[in-house]
Amino acid sequence: MSQLAVKGKAPMTGYDRNDKFGNGWKDPDGNKCDARQDILTRDMTNVVYKDSLQCTVASGTLNDLYTGKSINWKVKAGSVDIDHAVALGNVWISGGQQLSQDQRVAVANDPLNLIASDASANRAKGDENAAEWLPPNKAFRCQYVATQISVKHKYALSVTAPEKAAMAKVLDTCPAQLAAEVTPIKPAGQSKAKTEAPAEEKKVDTAAKEPAATQLVHPGAFCSDAGATGTGKKNGKPYTCKASDTEDRLRWRA
Repeated sequence: MSQLAVKGKAPMTGYDRNDKFGNGWKDPDGNKCDARQDILTRDMTNVVYKDSLQCTVASGTLNDLYTGKSINWKVKAGSVDIDHAVALGNVWISGGQQLSQDQRVAVANDPLNLIASDASANRAKGDENAAEWLPPNKAFRCQYVATQISVKHKYALSVTAPEKAAMAKVLDTCPAQLAAEVTPIKPAGQSKAKTEAPAEEKKVDTAAKEPAATQLVHPGAFCSDAGATGTGKKNGKPYTCKASDTEDRLRWRA
């Protein structure tokens, strides 16, 4: 947990589930079954499929980790949801705004962040973090918190101070609990702005090196800035503002 940055919550401004995290479930592993079906298959027993490809789940039994209940589920029953361990609203306010669109779609469909759960428990949780909501089933809290830590580490997400304290309190009860090993991503949402900045700086530097406009002068005319240079208005020859051996007054002279 020490690898997680501790920050306050960012504003919820701009959050839109479908616009920012993708509309509908995707197929991150390319097995032609979307993430929802994969998680139902992974987390349920006695699974029955609607199709011969064994992709779309028609029914099954969920031993719900959030509540400890056994749920006999079938399509349209409404009793089982696919929950995001780190809710997408929480992703948005803990670093998700710095992720690229592809990275946000990835965290929304990452099996690491998905848990089949009792629908009522999932909806009671909403977008809350570990300081605000924990599974009623205390036996699952250690694994739940460890999963959140893994997800936040993988996607460069922060925790609030109360959230970190709540996580630590849970993990103190299970010192042997391990988090999943992950490879952290580099947030790519600001990459465009970062690549454009050097070009802008280069443009400024180039402009600074441009020579000043040449002063056009009339040869022999009086001048006041000794040492100044100019170009003859009609002949284009170079002239300097200076005195001569026979005259102390400054004139434009070759």
